[in-house]
Amino acid sequence: MPADTDINAQITLILGGTRSGKSSFAQKLAEQSGNQLVYIATAEAFDEEMANRIDRHQQDRGPAWQTVEESRDLAAAIAAHSAHGTTVLIDCLTIWLSNLMLAEADIAAAQDALGKALTEAPGPIILVSNEVGSGIVPESALGRRFRDESGWMNQTVAAIADSVTLITAGLPLWLKQA
Repeated sequence: MPADTDINAQITLILGGTRSGKSSFAQKLAEQSGNQLVYIATAEAFDEEMANRIDRHQQDRGPAWQTVEESRDLAAAIAAHSAHGTTVLIDCLTIWLSNLMLAEADIAAAQDALGKALTEAPGPIILVSNEVGSGIVPESALGRRFRDESGWMNQTVAAIADSVTLITAGLPLWLKQA
């Protein structure tokens, strides 16, 4: 990790496309904090392939990490697990958003609660999210809504984040630094 990475930012947003290296970058950043490590997983294993992905991520993290599974109420998970001396890594916001959409939840209210939880968290928070706006226009109305909601969500979190990094081909591009 380059020396100019701000591992002490309070709120860090890591963006990138599929298989860009964003999750591993975020994990290394959290591990460099020297803090206790909490991983808030938003994915649910609805099929065997997703269960295998979740297992692979857990093995990559190793025993130093406490894993908390929370697919919808991120604000409550942050409030319960953020503390001085603890770095919380949330992976990932776009899966969280799709969970909310499929549950027909109030997305605006959930994002407001997330923003409040982030700004009130006593310890550092690292969030991972997909940058989906650079791809093709989705064919379905649901796909287009997801793309739009994801873009607005990323803008909202980036605005309150101290540090924002875009990962492409495993390489970081710093968009905002504390």
